[in-house]
Amino acid sequence: MKSFTSATPLLIFAAANTHSGSAFAPSARRAICTPATSTTNNLFDAKSKTATVAEESINTIDILNNDEVGGGSFSFGDFVKDYPFSSNLIIASTKTAAADLLAQVVISHTPLASIQWDRTFLFFIFGAIYSGGFNYFYQVQVFKKLFDVDKFTSQPWADKLKDEEGLKSLAAQTAVDLVVLTLIYLPAFYVFKAGVFSGSMDPSVWANSGIHTWQQNFAKDEFDLMRVFFPADLICFSVPLYLRLPSRHIVSFIWTAYLSFSRGGH
Repeated sequence: MKSFTSATPLLIFAAANTHSGSAFAPSARRAICTPATSTTNNLFDAKSKTATVAEESINTIDILNNDEVGGGSFSFGDFVKDYPFSSNLIIASTKTAAADLLAQVVISHTPLASIQWDRTFLFFIFGAIYSGGFNYFYQVQVFKKLFDVDKFTSQPWADKLKDEEGLKSLAAQTAVDLVVLTLIYLPAFYVFKAGVFSGSMDPSVWANSGIHTWQQNFAKDEFDLMRVFFPADLICFSVPLYLRLPSRHIVSFIWTAYLSFSRGGH
């Protein structure tokens, strides 16, 4: 009897819940369901907040890491890709001036007080105009129109060796560049040199003196030029286009130092 009496309130409450017409059914359901629903919502909100905080923490760590390792600062590759002409101009002018200083100080053992700054200035200006401006114009802009440069240079090296049309294009680019180096680069260098060292303000004097010097030195200069730039062009014209001139500047730095040592003085 005691068990029945203690269970009676529960039976009455259950009956009230199951009786559809009972006035207590909705409130009873709310009394039972609301705590569970509230707990579920709270758990969901907590998970959402935790995920948001975790995501923000990861983003903050990424930002800090980028700042610490320089990932968010300067990238040479991105700079060359985004500003091909400006980067080439800066590299070319700085490279030629540095190569001349190397030739004077390291190769010729010139004391710092005796450095010929007019000679260094010659190489700086020549590097900016010829290597920076003219080379970019014809080796990138003109060659892109004459040859299918992007397709060949974007392939893996193994595929390049199987690409007959690409290899023909590579040979043609190399031949054109060697002709330009012979008939434009060397005469232009000697004309620039005459403009700096001749003491005359008459461009015709620069031209006559420069062409004459080019003809005198042609055999030796041409031999040296071919053995340096023939293999170099095969590599430089095979790498991705945005690396064409930067890779060329590496070879050109050595060549410029040699040219400065052998032909750069008065």
